[in-house]
Amino acid sequence: MATRQSVENCIQQCEDALRFATQEYRDASRQEHDSTFDDLHFSTAQMELENAVNTIVILNNSANQQQREQLHRMRLQVQQMQNRLILLNHDR
Repeated sequence: MATRQSVENCIQQCEDALRFATQEYRDASRQEHDSTFDDLHFSTAQMELENAVNTIVILNNSANQQQREQLHRMRLQVQQMQNRLILLNHDR
């Protein structure tokens, strides 16, 4: 069974990744096609989101029903941001 602390740590990791990705999304949206856009930070944001999803998947296997519900909601948020970054990146 997943511990309460491990779920809290996972949620915190996801929230941190979401904050970073949101900032990068805003920056990239403002930059549009500007060559000064920092692709490294953008890629890092995508990688952090992917790591967060992977952590959720692993933790979900040992979570109780309430934890799984909490992790599922967080996964949806993370995947929504991943999709936004992908669509923004393809627009460039």
